Amino acid sequence: MVRLMMLLYSIVGTTLAGIGVVAAVTMNLYDFRSIIVAAAIGAVVAVPVVWVLAKKLENA
Repeated sequence: MVRLMMLLYSIVGTTLAGIGVVAAVTMNLYDFRSIIVAAAIGAVVAVPVVWVLAKKLENA
C-alpha cells in the first residue's frame, strides 16, 4: 500500500498544492510567504486524501 500511496501522492500532492497556489493568487496574495504556505497546506492535505484513495483502490 505504501508504494501505491507514493505513486498517488506524486499526482494528488502536486495537484492540491497547485490548487492552493491558484487560490492564494486569486485572493490577491502575491507575496512569497502566502504562496509557499498555500502550497504547503495543499501538500499536507494530500496525505490523508491519498491514504483514503489508496485504501479504496486496494480493497476494490
